[in-house]
Amino acid sequence: MSYAAAIDLLSAMTPELHTQPGHARRKFSLDEIAALLDALGNPHRRFPSVLIAGTNGKGSTAATLAAILRESGLRTGLYTSPHLERPNERIRISGADIADADFARLFFRVHDTALALVQSGRLPQHPSFFETLTALAFLYFAEQSIDFAVLEVGMGGRLDATNIVDPVLSIITDISLDHTEWLGSTIAAIAHEKAGILRQGGTLITLPQHPEANQAIGEVAVQLGVRGVSATSHMPAHTADPSAPYSLEVLGARITIDSPLHGAHQHRNVALAIAAAVELATHHALPITPAAIQRGIHATRWPGRLEVISPPSSQGSAPPQVAQWVLDVAHNPAGAWALRASLRTQLESAPSRTLVFSCLRDKPVAELAQILFPLFDRVVFAPIHSPRATPLADLLAAAQSTGTPAVAADSVAHAIEQARAATAPGGLIVVSGSVYLVGEARALLLTPAPASIGAASA
Repeated sequence: MSYAAAIDLLSAMTPELHTQPGHARRKFSLDEIAALLDALGNPHRRFPSVLIAGTNGKGSTAATLAAILRESGLRTGLYTSPHLERPNERIRISGADIADADFARLFFRVHDTALALVQSGRLPQHPSFFETLTALAFLYFAEQSIDFAVLEVGMGGRLDATNIVDPVLSIITDISLDHTEWLGSTIAAIAHEKAGILRQGGTLITLPQHPEANQAIGEVAVQLGVRGVSATSHMPAHTADPSAPYSLEVLGARITIDSPLHGAHQHRNVALAIAAAVELATHHALPITPAAIQRGIHATRWPGRLEVISPPSSQGSAPPQVAQWVLDVAHNPAGAWALRASLRTQLESAPSRTLVFSCLRDKPVAELAQILFPLFDRVVFAPIHSPRATPLADLLAAAQSTGTPAVAADSVAHAIEQARAATAPGGLIVVSGSVYLVGEARALLLTPAPASIGAASA
């Protein structure tokens, strides 16, 4: 079967976080992913792994740690979610996305196995979108004989499909309110779900954070006899420029930390990755050196996170009028505050500021609007392809409550065109609010426009 057929079937699956009117909310259980993986030969038991949970920063931490392992000469699998443009991005080995042919072949193996399990009564329902991709990733990693896997939890932790593995290490990044319908309405409740990735007698890498999160994680860790490792020693001293390189002593050597990931909040994610690398080197005999840690951090690539891009202009067209585009998948209040803090200097100095925005309706749009919209001269709303998308009328109402001028576009391409036309030379355009929006906008912005149309319609 073809890759296109695989994507069509995958796209037709009901998104696991969207509850259709008249239908009961989907219930998740590790028993279901366990039954599926057992029928597939338990591929998740054929490689060691690190499991990373959290609300914000887990993807950046995963990407950084995977780059360090890769620079250490290890054949490294990386499983992350969601994707920006193509599902293949979620499943990588040593920096390369899974090939279309391998994706299709393994998708239909998982899909056909799941159908057989449902028909025989061994599964009560077909696996979800995320469960299917998780099983596919584990199959790919196993057949490709990876040395190590870095796995990002999709949502929560306790019942997440990735939690079926027995991780060598567990990492918990910063926790804030998100997915409250599924995980609980308090920091403590959400932290308790995230702490579900801890194991009896295992090891936890983390940093001090919200007191309620610290307490909830600590209670679970004590119950399980978990050894806690703080990454605080790998945090930099305060610097005026959060993007400037800094030096640390790691594994007995002084190295330079020069991450391409922007924003002061990335210091915490890098520190967690370093702490995990040190733990793997000292307690699990992985061949990780200070030089490999330095190289890996510098080589990290994680698009759509405070990513500064320069859209190509069409052949023969005038140079772009806008000085800078910034893409960031800030989709909850904590992410929005991090984006706001990171862009403070650029926003203050830019002569013209435009925000291209959209979000899902399970996000606190009013709160996101209060955090971000007043920083901009205008907001352009773009429709996104998701059954969970916030209606444009609700977005416009949120903008009105902040007093920020706003317009609604009929497509992401149109929103980009409107933002470009409205922003004065030397201005700043930020695209944020949803992974769906950032992914589609990024693909459009990085594709050269035909000469006959010109850069304005890229």
